Amino acid sequence: MRKPYEPPLLQATKWIGTAAGIAGAILIALNIGFVHYGFVLFLISSVLWTAAAAAQREPALLVLQGVFAIIDVVGVRAALAVSDYVLVSVPPEGSGDPVLTACGAALSHGPQLSAIVYLSTIGVYGNHDGAWVDEESECRPGSQRSLQRRVAEQAWQDFGARTGLPVAILRLAGIYGPGQNALVNLKSGTARRIRKPGQIFNRIHVTDIARAIDAAFDRRADGIFNVTDDEPSPPEDPIAFAAELLGVEAPPIIPFEDARDSMSSFALSFYADVKRAMNTKLKSALGVTLEFPTYREGLTALHLDCRSRKNS
Repeated sequence: MRKPYEPPLLQATKWIGTAAGIAGAILIALNIGFVHYGFVLFLISSVLWTAAAAAQREPALLVLQGVFAIIDVVGVRAALAVSDYVLVSVPPEGSGDPVLTACGAALSHGPQLSAIVYLSTIGVYGNHDGAWVDEESECRPGSQRSLQRRVAEQAWQDFGARTGLPVAILRLAGIYGPGQNALVNLKSGTARRIRKPGQIFNRIHVTDIARAIDAAFDRRADGIFNVTDDEPSPPEDPIAFAAELLGVEAPPIIPFEDARDSMSSFALSFYADVKRAMNTKLKSALGVTLEFPTYREGLTALHLDCRSRKNS
């Protein structure tokens, strides 16, 4: 009999998700904080988390993250034997999905495995010239990175079909949260208000990613779900709003054509696609109510939290 899903670590921690760019999204425990390693933000050893949960005879969650390649694969396979839920945020490789390559057989035979969540990106939709897209929209990945991600999604869907395990694919929008937001960029002097006519982005706060992951496991969800906010908007708007919150002057507008020569190819790739991602299915099928439906609520909460910590 399958164990009912309970939030990991019981009441001791709160789900929080975060990521840097498209590299992957990693859960972190609230009381641990952010640790930066390039494009990946860690939380806790997935194997240790699983072992601790198993020792307490509680439902175990195995988090396979961006450092999967340097984790002891034998140890991960062993952890799968006592895992009830698996969260995968490992970036795809040119040769395919590294988790399925190394651990597909172990996943197929996990005696307690109840559900899998795979973290992807709305980048797989590619360019839709500003039109709204939902989970049924055509994927037109415009970069090799997005194409590999779509191939990995399909591999996980095929795995679910073969094994009968529910696989929820969460397509994440641009992620922000503590330590990674427009307020921080303004304070560090790195914020730039680059304007490209017609360019818009969806965003999502880490706490709302956490809610989506929790809901997907709780419902043993299967299928694709956009995890985005309610209001896609130009990239310069959150910076202007953050400046208002801080009581400082917003950086001047820089036309995209003037900025592009100083932008990395990674940054430029985001400006190649324009779309508005819908989140109707996230709310209706997973029952998620966004705590931060737009960047305004999210940045305001981050600002108040920072002020509160300074005054405490």
